[in-house]
Amino acid sequence: MIPKTQNLKRLASDCARRFAGMLLLVALCASSARAQATPTLSLDSSPALFGVLAAMNSCGYDEELALSNPLRAQIRAEVAQASKSGAAKESLNRMCRFYVDHMQADPTRQLAQYVSLALNLDDTFAPRGKEADLPPDAVYVLGIVPLLQSYYANAGLQKIWTAHRSAYDALVEQYHAPVSNLLLATDIYLKQPLSSYLGRGFTVYVEPLSAPGHVNARVYGDNYYLVVSPTPSGLKLDQIRHTYLHYILDPLIAKRAITLTRLRPLLQSVSDAPLADSYKQDIALLVTESMIRAVEARTLKAPEAARAEAMEKSMSEGFILTRYFYEQLAAFEKTPTGFRDVYGDWLRELDIRKEMKQASQIRFASSATQEVVRPARELTLVDLAEKQLANGNPELAQKLARQALDENQGDAGRATFALARASTMQGDMKGAQLYFERTLTKSSDPKITAWSHIYLGRIADMQEDRESALKHYQAALAADDKSLDTKAAAERGIQRPYEPPQHEAKDPK
Repeated sequence: MIPKTQNLKRLASDCARRFAGMLLLVALCASSARAQATPTLSLDSSPALFGVLAAMNSCGYDEELALSNPLRAQIRAEVAQASKSGAAKESLNRMCRFYVDHMQADPTRQLAQYVSLALNLDDTFAPRGKEADLPPDAVYVLGIVPLLQSYYANAGLQKIWTAHRSAYDALVEQYHAPVSNLLLATDIYLKQPLSSYLGRGFTVYVEPLSAPGHVNARVYGDNYYLVVSPTPSGLKLDQIRHTYLHYILDPLIAKRAITLTRLRPLLQSVSDAPLADSYKQDIALLVTESMIRAVEARTLKAPEAARAEAMEKSMSEGFILTRYFYEQLAAFEKTPTGFRDVYGDWLRELDIRKEMKQASQIRFASSATQEVVRPARELTLVDLAEKQLANGNPELAQKLARQALDENQGDAGRATFALARASTMQGDMKGAQLYFERTLTKSSDPKITAWSHIYLGRIADMQEDRESALKHYQAALAADDKSLDTKAAAERGIQRPYEPPQHEAKDPK
């Protein structure tokens, strides 16, 4: 029998070997047998990003060319040479006309819309999903896809990609250690357990054809994507960490609807701040960004005065809870307790009147630093309804969901599902049952279908109709939603009747 210590060492070694391109938290991996479920944290390259960025460079995208990795100039020269033939030149001209017609005045937005598109294309440059599901900025330039496919084939760009694939792999390998160490240091600082990553992904794509000063981050469900370009001196590690902190914190705040409802009055204090409107309308965003700014200030490798100055700068931009979290982190650093175990307490113990009084004394700056992380798409009425559910405001969620249905905006299944959940939170079980049943006729989304059955099963259990409950739990498993939480909830329902915990809100999830 192999000793336990040796087993754990083999486990850590196996993790490192099997995921050579992954940003593995090996120190945490070796600390628990639960590390067999490895988080999807990866540093990689993408053929779709290469193709889209090669096309942009061919059509005049020269942003920060002098600051770029030498590989960019080399590939541009080879692509230009390959584009001189008749068919390649003709397809290039057609593609570039589209590119010019869809030019944005802001170079950052120009790059962002094509990055958004590339992240939603497969290796043949075909969209991964329906047009209705694509981010709006990607839809705006979706027409370039057939032109890109033609140009890619006629210019033989696949050959160029293959020739430079090893160079891309070398860049990935070169930056593996600094990025891995950065994320590991962040986890160690927060005393973050490995198991918290299960079912979620964080991917950093290295693309030297992009301007190194423009970092693009996107969030698609539980998956976070970051596209970075190296300069001759390296990557922008601070922006990678900023996105990673969102990856850690976003799901934690989403679980605290009641606390967020209590904190919502703080939004009054930032009405005159130079923040994006999203921060002024969504307390969860304001809290999360303030927490991230506090972590960044506390971990700044500088004297205390410089760290305090960084904190005050964030306060002046409108992130009014940065000082509060900064002070909490200072005490947290001296204890063995993990971040996930204290974050909820910090939110509950926050003195709203005190923070609002302090915020009233802030002289806000004229502008705020641009956010690194961009949502996959602009928020729809259904998105806003779901956010209000997360914030513990079922009345407003209900109003927004009904408006979405009345105006035929967005996914009717999601809107009906939001109405059903709002009814459960208000204690209207009859209304909830009706809306969940309607959801099953309107939605083709496996997750929404599965959870509608789970809710209906729980309602049936509360009505002591065990036979109906079991049918719904079994239907939830048959809905083919691969999410671990969905499967676990359905299986629990099959094993024993649902009983709402005493502390649970009226929404039986």
